[in-house]
Amino acid sequence: MADLLRDRSDGPAALRTRLEAAMNGAGPIVAPGCYDALGARLIGQAGFDAVYMTGFGSSAGLLGRPDVGLLGLAEMVDNARRIADVVDVPVVADADTGYGNQINVIRTVQSYERAGVAGLHLEDQVLPKKCGHMEGKQVVPVEEMAGKIRAAVAARRNPDLVLIARTDARAPLGMDEALRRAEACVEAGADVLFVEALQGEDEIERVRREFAEVPMLFNWVEGGKTPPLDLATIAELGFAMVIMPIGTLLAATAAMQHFLARLKADGTPAAFVDELMGFGEFNDAIGLAEIDELEQRFGG
Repeated sequence: MADLLRDRSDGPAALRTRLEAAMNGAGPIVAPGCYDALGARLIGQAGFDAVYMTGFGSSAGLLGRPDVGLLGLAEMVDNARRIADVVDVPVVADADTGYGNQINVIRTVQSYERAGVAGLHLEDQVLPKKCGHMEGKQVVPVEEMAGKIRAAVAARRNPDLVLIARTDARAPLGMDEALRRAEACVEAGADVLFVEALQGEDEIERVRREFAEVPMLFNWVEGGKTPPLDLATIAELGFAMVIMPIGTLLAATAAMQHFLARLKADGTPAAFVDELMGFGEFNDAIGLAEIDELEQRFGG
């Protein structure tokens, strides 16, 4: 697990190396989603390849509101910085639309890069955007999106930073337009493609046939529009990365609701405190031992 004195500069190179391995048959990168540093730390401790910072979860966790474009660049970058700070594995972050036009994208990419992420995705929705699995999405012209990807490529200071182009055109404009936009993003320099909210295995198979040589991301959303394929099938189809953006959010929310309902009924947690993680166990999970060691090392 990440320590306070480690070098944090190798994330992009590690992610790019793992993507190359995935394209050569090593299986997809599996990146569960988190919305705060605690969740990121737990994902790292569980041994996953990467951490995904979810915009949906960030909006829920920071604002208690749905993912409808309410968070801005500064809030998202600050969240990404805290998440990247506590893990050794690469962090892939949701960067929404880039928070404006092509010039805004330049600032967005450089801000996320300074925050320590290894990769980020930009989408072609109209600002304010919505979660990719909600209804009523609108997208910008394809030329505008391609310009954003070109700006992102020019903006990155570390050439290993992985730029993921996401198109949400499937729902409002259909599969043909989604594929046309994906091609435009590849030509503009995107490293990975993310065709959002595919509906049915036939659409998933079609997009992989069209871009067989391009690393692609599979978005596994509980209750979303895309079929819930098992990991073996996702690997067989040739996806290089799979994210599960909201699973930890849903699990944590259900657990907190359960705890609060029992607390409301009983008045105190005395009757069920043994069901909870222990105080010492929790301190172990968040790295108290490292702090104790550093105090001994640098203390008087």
